[in-house]
Amino acid sequence: MSVATDSLVNSSSSDDFAALLDAELDSDSSDGSPDQDCSDDEDNNAEGERTKRCKVLEMDSRVEVQVEAITDSCTHPGFLRDMCICCGKRMDDGAGVAFGYIHKDLRLGSDEVSRLRDADVRTLLRNKKLYLVLDLDHTLLNSTRLEDINSEEDYLKSQTDSFEDISKGSLFRLDKMRMMTKLRPYVRTFLQEASNMFEMYIYTMGERAYAIEMAKLLDPGSLYFNSRVISQADCTQRHQKGLDVVLGKDSAVLILDDTEAVWQRHKDNLILMERYHYFSSSCRQFGFNCKSLSELKGDENEADGALATVLGVLKKIHSNFFDAEHGNDFAARDVRQVLKKIRNEVLGDCKIVFSRVFPTKFQAENHHLWKMAEQLGARCAVEVDSTVTHVVSTDAGTEKSRWAVENGKYLVHPKWLEAANYLWSKKPEQEFPVVLSKKRK
Repeated sequence: MSVATDSLVNSSSSDDFAALLDAELDSDSSDGSPDQDCSDDEDNNAEGERTKRCKVLEMDSRVEVQVEAITDSCTHPGFLRDMCICCGKRMDDGAGVAFGYIHKDLRLGSDEVSRLRDADVRTLLRNKKLYLVLDLDHTLLNSTRLEDINSEEDYLKSQTDSFEDISKGSLFRLDKMRMMTKLRPYVRTFLQEASNMFEMYIYTMGERAYAIEMAKLLDPGSLYFNSRVISQADCTQRHQKGLDVVLGKDSAVLILDDTEAVWQRHKDNLILMERYHYFSSSCRQFGFNCKSLSELKGDENEADGALATVLGVLKKIHSNFFDAEHGNDFAARDVRQVLKKIRNEVLGDCKIVFSRVFPTKFQAENHHLWKMAEQLGARCAVEVDSTVTHVVSTDAGTEKSRWAVENGKYLVHPKWLEAANYLWSKKPEQEFPVVLSKKRK
């Protein structure tokens, strides 16, 4: 993809003008013949200098006119080191959006970004591909500082994989970064299969040096990401990720991330991932008082783990988006609508009432579990009636919980909702029982 395919000049570097000037001067020849007398050398040299000075002035004038003409008509599509990539004019106002992951000094104007997106999405859709933006930490992998590894995890130091064949490993010790990284089970198969359906980006709130090292572990053959590795320094809004630095149209982008809060502007594109807590430091970071996978000497199951599950969802979304029954005008479609439709099917036949889940006097419809249930297609109500199918509660002794049992309705723990949200399917209700609170025993 070129950021200046129709540029009026091949390059805006001042070196080009210098090269052009040198070429003109070198082409100058004196009127004297090669066998002129040596006594004429001084006169010839003086005359040559005068000729060169004249040519310099002439070239100066021509270059100035050329630059002015180009500059006057130029829309300044982008900038490298504050110099327009088209006409060479310097602009010191920081115009445009920085695309530092493509080139550390590159900024593109909004019109140029739109042009590139339109061109790229046309090509992608012709090849029946969409865009997929992938978070790193707790989504594709888990990292910890070496000094945070506790005694129960110390055995890992002798089980790290070799960097000689990264593609076969999953646990790596990066001594230069004082860090250990564990790739999530199934990640290599996930990336391989997803690459057939999507052009993929890495997008992390971590620093660029870390992002690049993680990309090397995930994609040692540079098959999936190339330069599409976006880090914290590329964000245009503090503590927020945005698709403004992704050269893909919002209507064709899906996002996988474990943190909803960083995607305030793009929640409709987001598929929320269950966090991967391999190291104990990860559990502590999120306030979990439990053993990590490494402490338990276990791991996620590849066959039905988070990445295998979400790959199935992505395949379904991709298949629906490119379904020939809807015609061939893929550009008119919006993957966000497809995502919403498939998500709504998960609990589409459920009507839910909550009991002792929200704080007293809390506006129920503003609670994240209420919103989650509605996104999954469920209807939510405050009071019970004969159409209610599920009561979600943390205490089997509440009035609504007892009503559910007496009337043959499902009584489930809030974790049932969370499981449906992460696994994209309605799980067996009996696996999420509700017990009496300690106060009632």
